[in-house]
Amino acid sequence: MNDLVIVGAGGFARETAAAAGLAWRVTGFLDDNPALHGTTRSGVPILGPVSMVHDLPEAAVVVCVGNPRNYTARRQIVERLALPAERYATVLHPTVSIGAGSVVGPGSVLLAGTVLTADVTVGAHVAVMPQAVLTHDDVVGDYATVASGVRLGGGAVLETGAYVGAGALVREGVTVGAWSLVGMGSVVLTDVPSEEIWVGSPARKLRSADLTASLRS
Repeated sequence: MNDLVIVGAGGFARETAAAAGLAWRVTGFLDDNPALHGTTRSGVPILGPVSMVHDLPEAAVVVCVGNPRNYTARRQIVERLALPAERYATVLHPTVSIGAGSVVGPGSVLLAGTVLTADVTVGAHVAVMPQAVLTHDDVVGDYATVASGVRLGGGAVLETGAYVGAGALVREGVTVGAWSLVGMGSVVLTDVPSEEIWVGSPARKLRSADLTASLRS
């Protein structure tokens, strides 16, 4: 069993620690909030700031930050750390089902009950929440977030950094553009352009996404 440190100490980080427990030895969380240092969350110590990852060269790493209000954070931290890909763990809850021909990239986390049916490609640093179903030939780009209960039809594409909210349905063959957000419970029947927020059933554009300047640098 290899050591794993988790960047972040919020809800997603704690869920990842629980999912990793059978395959990894979770040695601690790293967080830049100094008030948390030396405390514990879910029985796991918060060791120090994010930069401390460089002082733990033998430990694998996974970055578990981000939410609908700041879904670019995972990419920002990964780029700041500049670690080689081989430092990153891929964390799969024991109940995850991965079908033939499917691949999952480094730094990605698949939580309980996630299903990849066949020939699904999941990129690096992707967060897939419980009970999501990714069907044949789906492609999920780096830094994407697939919230709980999402269903992707066959051949759907989530481009880099896309965020699909809880319970949303994406029709087969539809593309959700880079850094776009689909609201919870939405039904996506047509392609979503990059950097837009879509909601509703059927989903329609609500507004442009408010992203940090770093995404365009």
